[in-house]
Amino acid sequence: MPIVKSSEYSAALFFRNAHAQTVYPSVFRKVDGIFYSRERIHTPDDDFIDVDWSRVGARRLTIALHGLEGDSGRSYMRGMARAINRRGWDAMCLNFRGCSGEPNRQARMYHSGETGDLSLVISRVLADDQYDDLNLVGFSLGGNVVLKYLGERGSGIDKRIRGAVAISVPCDLGACSIRLQELGNWAYSRRFLKMLRRKLIEKKTLYPDVMDISTLDSVKTLSEFDDRFTAPLHGFRDARDYYQRSSSKQFLGGINIPCLLLNAADDPFLTPQCFPHDEARSSSSLYLETPRHGGHVGFVSFDANGEYWSETRATQFLAETC
Repeated sequence: MPIVKSSEYSAALFFRNAHAQTVYPSVFRKVDGIFYSRERIHTPDDDFIDVDWSRVGARRLTIALHGLEGDSGRSYMRGMARAINRRGWDAMCLNFRGCSGEPNRQARMYHSGETGDLSLVISRVLADDQYDDLNLVGFSLGGNVVLKYLGERGSGIDKRIRGAVAISVPCDLGACSIRLQELGNWAYSRRFLKMLRRKLIEKKTLYPDVMDISTLDSVKTLSEFDDRFTAPLHGFRDARDYYQRSSSKQFLGGINIPCLLLNAADDPFLTPQCFPHDEARSSSSLYLETPRHGGHVGFVSFDANGEYWSETRATQFLAETC
């Protein structure tokens, strides 16, 4: 029954506000001391995935996955990579298709349930036989991908993949899409839509015959965007089909390695469905930790090393259980 009943995270007074936790790191946090080396991995469908390495010469690797419209340069990715390196492990930050600063070659991009690209990257890494142990860390959308990947593979997962941490994960995509339409989340939705619209317009110039974006300006919510564009581009009937098939919650029972799901109770993006207590109680591998505060990909703290609590907690979990 791996539910962490008493989380050690204690937020400073100002950061007991969920929106302060969510906004502050993306606006004000700077993470120094990380110097990436980029590698391009070519895919079987004539596309590419760019990954950024931060190596210390270890035999243990942690792969980090970013959230919606993020990339390896986000402070939470750089902060996690730095924390990983400090523990003496190599870090790789995976940029989803189209998120590395250059449009990907195919009409398709990435989405919340796309585990094939992660599988490809892992297979390439393990085939090189440079690592004895491999861990995964995913944030938000990337966390959903990590959980789904682990659940899909179940007991058949490669034995060198020892553990995982998923942070601020929308385990139920349909419920979270409704939550993001609430007035209190308007600014987040507007920002995501602005970034997604820009990317789709750019993609339209490359694939004028594949995409009809004539209704793009009328899209007001992320669920409308997913219904009109994300779903058909990636082989789903509509947004409902996309959310239903891609949500990680239904795959949690298949997880067969130590995995920490770290979702703050005050996360403004998440709904009760994203706190899978029943699944954790019935699992010997899924650890659920729900600190009272933390916002969405927040968990701000001010220690001497500049680490946020989620980075310390994630690396602690991986070191102790894996």
